[in-house]
Amino acid sequence: MALAAGARLGSYEVLSALGSGGMGEVYRAHDPRLRRDVAIKVLPAAFSADVDRLHRFEQEARAAAALNHPNILAVYDVGTDAGVPFIVSEVLEGETLRRRMNGGTIAVRKVIDLTLQIANGLAAAHERGIIHRDLKPENIFVTGDSRIKILDFGLAKLRLDHDASADASVLMTAALPTDPGVVLGTAGYMAPEQVRGLPVDPRADLFAFGAVLYELL
Repeated sequence: MALAAGARLGSYEVLSALGSGGMGEVYRAHDPRLRRDVAIKVLPAAFSADVDRLHRFEQEARAAAALNHPNILAVYDVGTDAGVPFIVSEVLEGETLRRRMNGGTIAVRKVIDLTLQIANGLAAAHERGIIHRDLKPENIFVTGDSRIKILDFGLAKLRLDHDASADASVLMTAALPTDPGVVLGTAGYMAPEQVRGLPVDPRADLFAFGAVLYELL
């Protein structure tokens, strides 16, 4: 269900479409209360009745909202309008890392700058017990001023062994169990244990990070 300019989701007014992917459609919208533009990710109507997709969509909102770091997309709000779930986040100007890579060779000094930012964002997530599980160039955004933003925590998982005394905001993120033998992730970026459907820890994200770094170089 494509939303036209002028449509409303809760109190937000849709301005234009920004893109779409497997987990939703993204629109630029205006928040009249704070008088700023935001990005709204909407779960397609066809998926709203899919319990698994809805759970991952909600997991993405909770995981991202539990994190406050300059290298992770900031989530402002979540809601449902006429049965359509949506996530409100900061609006970004720039391109995905994949698109940047497809544009030609990136200088080694720039690669170091970008990957240090990715590592910092991952470290912040891991410190709060959150594993991304789907890190890849398509889920990494490079803003116009070369700031990295890690996107799409739809497959994120809260580590079951994480210290329960951690920041209360983390405890909002429910653990996402993985059934034995179920493979979640993207081929080419998954650690061997992830490919086998085994339990994963932060090292799975480091494996994916290594694959991204290899591609960049």
